[in-house]
Amino acid sequence: MDKKFLTRGSALLSNTFRTTSATLQMQPKKSLIMVQKRDFFTMKNKLSQETSQMIFMERQMNKILGSTGLRFKSTMTEVAAAPAEQQLIEQPEYKSSDILNNSDPKKIRNLAIIAHVDHGKTTLVDCLLKQTGVTFSDERAMDSNDIEKERGITILSKCTSVVHKDYKLNIVDTPGHQDFGGEVERIMSMVDGVCLVVCATEGPMPQTKFVLKKALSHNLRPIVVINKVDRDSARVQEVENEIFDLFCQLEASDEQLDYPVIYASARSGWAIDEISKPRENVQDLYETIVRHIPHPKVDNQGELKMLITQTESNKYFGKMLIGRIHQGQITIGDKVSAVDSTGKVVEMSKIIKIIKKFGMNQVELNTAFAGDIVSIAGFMNGTVNHTINTAGKQHVIPSIPIDPPMISLSVTYNDSPLKGTEGDKCTINQIRERILREAEDDVSLRVNIAQVGGEKVEMAGRGDLHLGVLIEKMRREGFELAVTPPQVVMQPHPTDPKKQLEPYEEVHIDTGLDYVSLIIDKLNGRKGILLSADDQPDGRQLLKFKVPSRGLLGFRTELTNDTRGTALFRSQFLEYDEHAGAVRKNPKGAIISMASGVTTAYALRDIEEKGTLFVGINTPVYPGMVIGEYVLEDSDMEMNPTKSKKLTNIRTVGHEEQIKLQPPRLFNLEEAVSYIRDDELVEVTPKWIRIRKRILDSNERKKFKRDAKKMN
Repeated sequence: MDKKFLTRGSALLSNTFRTTSATLQMQPKKSLIMVQKRDFFTMKNKLSQETSQMIFMERQMNKILGSTGLRFKSTMTEVAAAPAEQQLIEQPEYKSSDILNNSDPKKIRNLAIIAHVDHGKTTLVDCLLKQTGVTFSDERAMDSNDIEKERGITILSKCTSVVHKDYKLNIVDTPGHQDFGGEVERIMSMVDGVCLVVCATEGPMPQTKFVLKKALSHNLRPIVVINKVDRDSARVQEVENEIFDLFCQLEASDEQLDYPVIYASARSGWAIDEISKPRENVQDLYETIVRHIPHPKVDNQGELKMLITQTESNKYFGKMLIGRIHQGQITIGDKVSAVDSTGKVVEMSKIIKIIKKFGMNQVELNTAFAGDIVSIAGFMNGTVNHTINTAGKQHVIPSIPIDPPMISLSVTYNDSPLKGTEGDKCTINQIRERILREAEDDVSLRVNIAQVGGEKVEMAGRGDLHLGVLIEKMRREGFELAVTPPQVVMQPHPTDPKKQLEPYEEVHIDTGLDYVSLIIDKLNGRKGILLSADDQPDGRQLLKFKVPSRGLLGFRTELTNDTRGTALFRSQFLEYDEHAGAVRKNPKGAIISMASGVTTAYALRDIEEKGTLFVGINTPVYPGMVIGEYVLEDSDMEMNPTKSKKLTNIRTVGHEEQIKLQPPRLFNLEEAVSYIRDDELVEVTPKWIRIRKRILDSNERKKFKRDAKKMN
């Protein structure tokens, strides 16, 4: 970069701030910060224009020279070469045990990592852990749950601690999917700041807005991390402006608007505060956390107050309560009480263990002090949102309100002909107790008590994925159950008691041009409203819709099939608005088994001509089980999938014909629950996910339909 270019940039910077200050001298401070920061971004864009051109030229040259083994490197980008592997941050010698037991709250930083799904939160946490010397074998080390590892998403918020110099950093990794937004909301009382991670290509997405809004509303100090800046598709400058616009849109305070920006590649192991710096480690991010995130404002000498935000099970100590100590200190052997939100003492107990997560290990402490986040053992009935007090005290720390659920469904026992053959927990009492136990720890889950005493349990959550994960956990624990189609949770109209409000979502779909008209047509049929259609740099289009939540039930699977898996779907709760009217859902008919037994290739060959199969050969079936999707709309067909070809003495083995079938369409749990019609159930067992009719008997099913038509 030549001297003339730097001089021109310096003059532009000076002139920009001089002009801005003169223009806004009499305007409010907030406007001054907003305009100055925007002008600074504009200036920085101009300064980096020549750098961007050189980087682009370098990439094009390397594409041409790729097969020759030669490599072109400009002096402009040489300083930004990424290291082959992550480097440990060199730190002065400190004893971790001394830092963990330090009672000075000024040496503590509590922060949460928040972001839209797949923007790199968990990878960034892994990177922070590795570079302080923590070792682990798997990627996504914080995702310890089997379902989290299989699906590659974070479901539960998790806290761990690392040491940087003589500071103790408590880092909370949070989910990025909107269905687990309750996990983000409930940890806001544990932290004093957030690290907002945004993808340098996608920019702010619907969930980015949700988590940032929650953080700003609780007066948390933000740090912005623009991740994946080393990608060819990165739009660093544009994304930086989009983030600032989002802060302004959410009415951030003056203090929150003055946020630092870190440029990172979590997968490569570096985070820097200037894009031209050497890309070596995450030292700049650590320093920014210590400098920008405030320390807890607490009192070590007052009476004990600790708010419980999570629970977990320990195979040695039983139930563990996790939370932040807001005042005082807690020591093993202390007599304490758990108090609910009304001030009622739920349980008196004695602390038997204090455990702190340090890296990937658990460290036992004798005493924990105000401002720290720890786990305590000794309670049987204490749970989320309870306040732990010194014995005899009944202080209540207000918990952060959680947004209401949007989707509900009912769960009952399995009454199919195959009941009890694959699971060992099949009664409604066992199902009810398990769901109520989950509701104690999951602040977003609501259980309808009026339904608990009957033959089914109605539960409501943030979305089909939220409820599906609970059912998947129960399935793996040996439960057999039947699940009804999901319904949206309505709210009363504020002025007209005859009307109801339903939840709407903002939907973003990134798709190829070939599918744009098809997607718009289908969402119009689901009462969706097209808000915008923007061209993308890669030739695709980004469609934005406002759609009723019930109009999205089953749509994701349909979108995947229609676009051959090429479309990217994202959604976020928008608002409650007036009911949009009837939505047509899944018009295709069903192919229903009329016999019990095991499927054969001979029978399935004929059935395959009628539609799409849901089962393969040698699959157990029973009357009333849905084995495929019929090609005709609003029409069901019953067929026998177990029949076999009659043998004769004339045929020999050499004349046996080979029957080839298309692979069956298989559903995961959320897809099956979203797919079924109102007269169907999903049968869930440890081994199978089946779709069946509510009424298994064919004659009774036909009679029910006739009676329903007469009623209408």
